[in-house]
Amino acid sequence: MRIIRGKYKGKRFSPPKKFPSRPTTDMAKEALFSILDARMYFDRLEILDLFSGTGNISLEFLSRGVGKVVSVDQHPVSYKFQQKIAHEIDDVNWSIIRKNALEFLAETPLKFDVIFADPPFDFDNLQEICETVFERELLLEDGVLVIEHSDRKSLKKLPNFKREKSYGGVAFSFFEKE
Repeated sequence: MRIIRGKYKGKRFSPPKKFPSRPTTDMAKEALFSILDARMYFDRLEILDLFSGTGNISLEFLSRGVGKVVSVDQHPVSYKFQQKIAHEIDDVNWSIIRKNALEFLAETPLKFDVIFADPPFDFDNLQEICETVFERELLLEDGVLVIEHSDRKSLKKLPNFKREKSYGGVAFSFFEKE
């Protein structure tokens, strides 16, 4: 896993063997950040990274100078790995929370510019993610929810769907306030 751009560009992190999640590929990550870069300025953005796994996406946002990243993952191996990286890079803008993502969404008082969710491909509650984000108004003005999922699954019928982009077996679905 490597950071593509920004202050941590080129930095590599190696998750332990048999890590419990699949990191977003460099090709898909580059495409995602190209889309987001065309639509918003990264400085001072508030980011929520759900099912954060290796912290790959969180680190890419931090490297690009966002204001704050909150990473949420319930798996102890993911949490410990992200804590290790956080200690190495010593970035005060990164908060790592060990919690179920759906519970976090249901309870958080925070609002975000970007909510990125990368649940396991067999996760069945994608609609609940969308509904909770929009019912609880967790996005700031002009905010976006991005869900990474298998390109074999379509999220076009979920509320607030705007567009989908696919890259090598992975798709990103974008959701915005009406």
